[in-house]
Amino acid sequence: MSLFSRGRRALRTLVLSASVLGLAAGLAAPAEAQGRSDRVRWSVPIAFGSNLKALGDTLPWVAQQLQQSSDGKIRFEIFEPGKLVPGVEIFDAVSTGKTDAGYSWMGYEQGKVPASVLFGAVPFGMEPWEFMAWMYFGGGNELLREVYAPHRVVPIFCGVISPEAAGWFRFELTSLDQIKGLKIRAAGLGGRVLQKLGASVTVLPGSELFQALEKGVLDATEFSLPSVDEQLGFYKVAKFYYLPGWHQPYTAQYLYVKQDAWEGLAPAARAQIETACTAGVTIALAKSEALQGETLRRFEKEGVKAVRLDDEILRALRTASEEVIAEESAKNELFRKVHESQQAFIAGYENWKQLGYLPRGWK
Repeated sequence: MSLFSRGRRALRTLVLSASVLGLAAGLAAPAEAQGRSDRVRWSVPIAFGSNLKALGDTLPWVAQQLQQSSDGKIRFEIFEPGKLVPGVEIFDAVSTGKTDAGYSWMGYEQGKVPASVLFGAVPFGMEPWEFMAWMYFGGGNELLREVYAPHRVVPIFCGVISPEAAGWFRFELTSLDQIKGLKIRAAGLGGRVLQKLGASVTVLPGSELFQALEKGVLDATEFSLPSVDEQLGFYKVAKFYYLPGWHQPYTAQYLYVKQDAWEGLAPAARAQIETACTAGVTIALAKSEALQGETLRRFEKEGVKAVRLDDEILRALRTASEEVIAEESAKNELFRKVHESQQAFIAGYENWKQLGYLPRGWK
């Protein structure tokens, strides 16, 4: 064999060896680097109608931003409440794999995930920007993932709004005694507190509340922001509007993602979704703050009496809230852990809260 032929054979052997080694390296690469997708096609049911400003239109906005920023690789098909699953059953739909993702207020699942309600709203708890600070920089997000890990759901903080109103009443609330036997719609820990004070509490979807108030099935209802309540027409059938929203000083919503679906995404797709949700938090809060002043002025023209709850009633509600939270903390270790984290953050933030801002009403 000539020197030239032996050289060509050696070159072929070298190339073949390199190819085999490359294939072996590919097969040996961590599974985490394989099979990840940068394309998302998820059906996403939402808990509140997309027509409801700041409450229901945040996830559609997030979906639009994701589609544009990903050049169409990430697409959410939004389903209005009840079109795919009932709004209060979104957690169940995601955790059982009925859908890859969903968007809801966190707390409807408190029977199965007791600590969930602390991420949705806490009576006499943090204000929205304070809650955001705890979520992003106070350990809240890490606790959130810990709470939902056993259910194979990855929740992403994806919206927060201003305080809700305490509720619409068909009559003037002048004493604590009137809460006993009161027929009211209320959700979450706020509902538990009202029950402790003797109210008859039910959870109805927003679409059913107008008729329930009009027909006297309910004496009162809380639901959301003044601007959302206006869209639902409550001011037409109840003229006493009580504030502040002691039961939900912040109302937080989340994108629930099935764990398998989340783990199947490429890191870049995950980052895009998390970034868009962070923007959704900002947009929802900014919009909710922008709309309420004018809404309250329109209510006044409609003959609605917007009233601050009596201090005696607020103190009783706060005492009952502390009792409910203590009871839940004693029953569930994760609930206690999350609540203690929130309380520690509140204590550390308090001096800044009191000294850093002008007092409300100061002139």
